[in-house]
Amino acid sequence: MSTFDLHAAARRAMRESGFPIEFPPDALQEAQHASASLDHDGARDLRGLLWSSIDNPDSRDLDQVEFVEALLDGSARLLVGIADVDAFAPIASPLDRAAGERTTTVYTGIESFPMIPRILSEGATSLWDDQDRLAVVTELHVGPDGDVLETGVYRAWVRNRAKLAYEEIGAWLDNPSAPVPSSVQEVPGLDAQLRVQDTVSMRLRKIRLAAGALEFDTIEARPVMENGRVIDLAVTQRGRARYLIENFMVAANTAVSGFLRSHGLPSIQRIVRRPARWERIVELARAAGEDLPGEPNASALSEFLNRRKAADSDHFPDLSLSIVKLLGPGEYAVIPPGGDLGEHFGLAVFGYTHSTAPNRRYIDLVTQRLLKAACAGAPTPYSLDELTAIAAHCNERAGAAQRVERIVRKSAAAVLLHGRVGETFKAIVTGVKAQGTYVRVLSPPVEGRIMQGERGLDVGDRVNVRLSGVDPERGFIDFERV
Repeated sequence: MSTFDLHAAARRAMRESGFPIEFPPDALQEAQHASASLDHDGARDLRGLLWSSIDNPDSRDLDQVEFVEALLDGSARLLVGIADVDAFAPIASPLDRAAGERTTTVYTGIESFPMIPRILSEGATSLWDDQDRLAVVTELHVGPDGDVLETGVYRAWVRNRAKLAYEEIGAWLDNPSAPVPSSVQEVPGLDAQLRVQDTVSMRLRKIRLAAGALEFDTIEARPVMENGRVIDLAVTQRGRARYLIENFMVAANTAVSGFLRSHGLPSIQRIVRRPARWERIVELARAAGEDLPGEPNASALSEFLNRRKAADSDHFPDLSLSIVKLLGPGEYAVIPPGGDLGEHFGLAVFGYTHSTAPNRRYIDLVTQRLLKAACAGAPTPYSLDELTAIAAHCNERAGAAQRVERIVRKSAAAVLLHGRVGETFKAIVTGVKAQGTYVRVLSPPVEGRIMQGERGLDVGDRVNVRLSGVDPERGFIDFERV
């Protein structure tokens, strides 16, 4: 299996799912010549603030930076700066058409396929450290108890002072006695700034949890490559730094939805409906010795998950995976001006859009244009019919991107497991569909299909399975129940 070309497999999966690999010449030409002047449209100059970013260490398409100012009354001013991609890829431009066709950057773990050409998404629209960049800033006044008291949106120039990594910053925030990371020490005042950010983040998290927000510990495995070969599957650990960014992004995206509504503009919101398979979630809770209400209730589910994590942290990722599968996928939906806000069951909020990753998601770029129109007092740049078509296309492409990522991950896992056919593994059922029953092996964390003995199984069941075959070419990992 050392000769199997995973890069070729990733590109084949992209093409078979309808994703273009190359950008058209007019989009590449526009990306190469895109520029914006330093006095662009009267944007505020906030380059003197102590902005920083936290992302994966290998990320180059940086979408957001953060800054927090603690106020004398115990409240705080939270600023989330988002890369102004629209300034370089205006509506109906060749870059916009290319991005609108793809709708998302696809991350396969082997190779990433950007929504916008790298020369731009990893250049002028990436919020790299020590570079002046245009941004759309969402400002939130966060009270001492975590309530968001006031919000605003405006354009600004920013300068990222430090490109930080989740794992390093998370380990430091999780351990008060740990030494300050060198990446933080190099920037005067950044230590205190990150501590303030962490404090405000925890306030926001407390409010979210009280409202019934669900927190999971799902296992996300990515291939570890060495000299072109898969040698392992690494699991992404959720640490305090990831929670910090998550809390800020949820707050910003919720604020953006409210901002557009208050200005009489439509929005495309991210909806996660009340789970249709709630009765199965109730069964899983009952198996753990607890009762949940007969009707979907986010607060009750949140409290149950928190108790299970405290009682059995080792198996909590398995329970998390089961609940996530039973909740079902999210989708984009258009909310007209003054329309009822959509519900995001998992986040326990009404009115949640995607606005914080315009380099990577087309919905965020569309939302950015709506925000600019609101700030300028201009009419919406899109009709409701246009937004509805965009939302439908993005929903379809999001599903296609997930399929590509899943196929490539399974191809990599199949290469890794090639020599272990016949071995027995502990697994958990992750899906029961008309086309088959699927499980995830606990170690190594790979997913496959049960080809024999699947009758009677349901999501959340734990089973022993034997690896019966692998096919890296098609991304197949087959098991039989034992």
